[in-house]
Amino acid sequence: MVWRWLRSLWRQLLRLERPRQSPGVWRARDTASVLLVCALVALVASWPWLVEPSLRPGMAAPFTARAPKAARVVDSTALEERRQEMVPRTTVQVVDEQANRQLGQELEKGLRAVELQANSDQPRVEPVTITAEERTWLRTVGAAELTAWGREVRQAQLRMLSQGLAPGVAEGQLLEAATLQLEPLAAVPRGLGARLLASSLQGHSNLRSDPGLSQRRIEALITQQGIPTIEVQQGDLITRQGETISPQAFDVLDYFGLVNRRPRPLTWLGHFLEALAVAGVLVLVLRRWRACLEPRQALLALGALLVMQGFSLWLGPLASPLVLLVPPTLLLAQGLGTPCGLAWLAAGSLLWPVPFTALAGVRLLVAGAVGTVAAVAAGRQRSRAELLQLAVLLPGAGLAVQWLLLQSVLRPSQVDLLSEALLLGGLLMAGLLLAPLMETFFGLVTRARLMELADLQRPLLRRLSVEAPGTFEHTLMIAGLAEEGARAIQADIDLVRTGALYHDVGKLHGPEWFIENQGEGTNPHDTLNDPLASAAILQAHVDEGLKLARRYRLPRPLADFIPEHQGTLKMGYFLHQARERDPAMAEERFRYRGPTPRSRETAILMLADGCEAALRSLPPGTSETEARAMVRRIIEARQSDGQLAESGISRAELELLVRAFVRVWRRMRHRRIPYPIPARKGYSA
Repeated sequence: MVWRWLRSLWRQLLRLERPRQSPGVWRARDTASVLLVCALVALVASWPWLVEPSLRPGMAAPFTARAPKAARVVDSTALEERRQEMVPRTTVQVVDEQANRQLGQELEKGLRAVELQANSDQPRVEPVTITAEERTWLRTVGAAELTAWGREVRQAQLRMLSQGLAPGVAEGQLLEAATLQLEPLAAVPRGLGARLLASSLQGHSNLRSDPGLSQRRIEALITQQGIPTIEVQQGDLITRQGETISPQAFDVLDYFGLVNRRPRPLTWLGHFLEALAVAGVLVLVLRRWRACLEPRQALLALGALLVMQGFSLWLGPLASPLVLLVPPTLLLAQGLGTPCGLAWLAAGSLLWPVPFTALAGVRLLVAGAVGTVAAVAAGRQRSRAELLQLAVLLPGAGLAVQWLLLQSVLRPSQVDLLSEALLLGGLLMAGLLLAPLMETFFGLVTRARLMELADLQRPLLRRLSVEAPGTFEHTLMIAGLAEEGARAIQADIDLVRTGALYHDVGKLHGPEWFIENQGEGTNPHDTLNDPLASAAILQAHVDEGLKLARRYRLPRPLADFIPEHQGTLKMGYFLHQARERDPAMAEERFRYRGPTPRSRETAILMLADGCEAALRSLPPGTSETEARAMVRRIIEARQSDGQLAESGISRAELELLVRAFVRVWRRMRHRRIPYPIPARKGYSA
């Protein structure tokens, strides 16, 4: 009784005036994977209560605290600022031995080039300019003296490098230092060696920063200057309940042991269950609004929630709600519908990390407003070009609204807001580029994709028009009926139209077996003269249609139109033939294998398919009342046969479909004015 009362209350709150279709059945493995990801989302959302302290700077104080005694507390914020100021001025550099080896190799190349010049009769290209006097010295000097000269040059480089070679030293100063290092040599070899040293060292450095020594020097300087502290007297107010905790107040609270750094299991469990409930309700809402929701689509929504949570925790205060909430909302609204996008936006906003400062609250409010606009607009976009315009307009609107609202809270840097808008625009553009891959991998059906698949020049539709022209014309007629019916009961018009175009593609396996393609020729079923074989051929057009749908990568919601438009209907003509031969023939052998329509859209197509031939066969003098009665009989026959039980379509909607089908029929049979055709006049010679 309680369950029935709760269910009745739920229906009243949602104002359900028509039946809804039952959600699709998930396998146990799929349900387990979705629940596992829900738990992972809850774990990430509640992670701060396991690893972070109970208080943090920037959060609202949960209590009022006063200093129990006088104390001098280290001001960690001022201390860190002083460290950052000292970093550029206190960097300790040491000699890099690897750089020394590389510079030594450069010098060796120069020495070898000079030795080759000494042993050659022809001038060569030298690493340094050699004067005529130096060239004469090289040709007359002995091998022992040349070796000794090279050794002196190497030793001079080692002495220079051991003192450290700073980057950007002028060439003249390097030349002067090298000359001083080679002072014991004679003038000619000294000048050549100095130029060779300066050439090998110019533009290079053998120094690198040592973080350990730099940090020790910084700490020594801070100790000399004095560590910044906060003077606290007994009874001083540290924090007031509800006010934001400043960094200095946090240091004082931590000093007096008022900050709990241990894990809080009960608090964590509460937040874990809260986040788990949000993720679970998100999945239930998605299935409620989209009964054909696939497990991989639910995993996409939960995965987006998980990524959003991870980035927001990693970036902390730098996380942008606009960047993390709007792109997934737009993607899910396109692929699963506006209600699903809004449900994800609500879940993401509820799981946004606390604490909420005034600035964070305003930014989250702006992100929620922009995300709502994106979800509503995405459901109406019918082309990639319109989505591209949306990807440009949303960041601009978010930038303008955020800038206006933040003026009353904080004067933000326009560069930061502009960068945020550019990043959002870039993500939306990247989403448009990756949308076809996402649609294929997760089975999403966007408006833009439906419009692309409804193009009559698509390979499969073009093949249908050429190989089975009668079926193609029949398809176009049914598409018109189904579209008008979907518009009458506010179903998905684009899905119905596109599904109608593909529902009979399986007839390509043998067009001549279907009456609309036979023309004035003989019916091959008469030649076959086997009702069971003819029934198998009719069932084959469903099976072959599903094969073509897989081959041409049709989305699953479109492929569902192929078997569901026939449901489990009887093949009445061949059943009658079979029972004339064998009255005990089982009816099940002459029924399509189904399934019956599981959505309002496939039910509309089934009814349009059943009424199309009957409407076209009505005599010219048929009144609108008679046409409605005939359509109503066909629809009631489908309903009494159990074909509409799982479609979620109501009796009131069935009556609207009757009127819609008759409206299309009335447009088809409009009268034309007979034009007189004058007789040809003869010409006399």
